[in-house]
Amino acid sequence: MAHIVAAVLLLDQAVKVVVKLTFTLAEKVTWIPGVFDIQFIENDGMAFGWALPGATGKYILTAFRIVAVVLLAIHIRRIAGQGAPRGFRQALALILAGAAGNIIDSIGYGRLFSHSSFGQPGTWSWQSEWGGYAPWFRGNVVDMLHISVRWPQWWPVDAWVGNAVFPPIFNIADAAITCGVAWIIIRQKSWLGQGSPWMRAQPNDAPAASPDSAQEEGVVKDT
Repeated sequence: MAHIVAAVLLLDQAVKVVVKLTFTLAEKVTWIPGVFDIQFIENDGMAFGWALPGATGKYILTAFRIVAVVLLAIHIRRIAGQGAPRGFRQALALILAGAAGNIIDSIGYGRLFSHSSFGQPGTWSWQSEWGGYAPWFRGNVVDMLHISVRWPQWWPVDAWVGNAVFPPIFNIADAAITCGVAWIIIRQKSWLGQGSPWMRAQPNDAPAASPDSAQEEGVVKDT
């Protein structure tokens, strides 16, 4: 599954770097009118702009991400040795790659780049007299993908969404996590159900009684 993780990470980081260095903050380019835009924003939180408040929240979130990625990588390696379904491992690899992609932003972007503003894009920090915009582990996550499809005017929606079908702006890492989770939900019965070949092959929690032990138990009951 390493090739999936590497491909997602490379694509995610390449797009983020290009957007960070060439877009001003909130700049938008329409790719498919009424359907899809590229709009540069930064956030200091989780997927789709969710966040924990303050510097402490940022450190906690980054630490949690790192621990989660390490544990997930260990889990994927373990179940691969147990013969887990290939699709299940690929879905977990998408989740792992997405989480790792946003971790890279949080850990290093504050030191690698200068601050992006509404008037100018960021630059590499060693090219800027101002240096990086934040300490290590406190960088912002770069988002740029925006689904601009809107509900019809007659459709009853809450005012806060602005009539947008999916308001959040996200990135490739977020998309990889979402696709991985959705894939597992859709295929969970065939991969993880009791009837799946992999689950049937897993050892039971309670060891099966041997013929000798069963015979001994019968002798005890007879006596």
